Amino acid sequence: MTDVLARLHEVLEARKHADPESSYVASLHAKGLNKILEKVGEESVETLLAAKDAEVSGDHTDLIYETADLWFHSLVMLSHLGESHEAVLAELARRFDLSGLEEKASRST
Repeated sequence: MTDVLARLHEVLEARKHADPESSYVASLHAKGLNKILEKVGEESVETLLAAKDAEVSGDHTDLIYETADLWFHSLVMLSHLGESHEAVLAELARRFDLSGLEEKASRST
């Protein structure tokens, strides 16, 4: 499945410098980080609402769709800041040997 993330990273990087008139990703980059963050926030809220609806209805279709949008816009954000999914995957891998409580306690307060 990480092949999907790698392919998406390549597409995002290629479109980062494309014509904003012909590429949604390029238009986000051209508008700057605040616009990208606005989209991440919007997709976060939509994902939360879809999760609440999924719990009631049992239908997870919208939840999956909105989560994909959230991930996509999060990847655009990372790309804009010169990062990729690989850094996030490495951080998740690092946490495998930590309990959630230990990881949280290790953060500075």
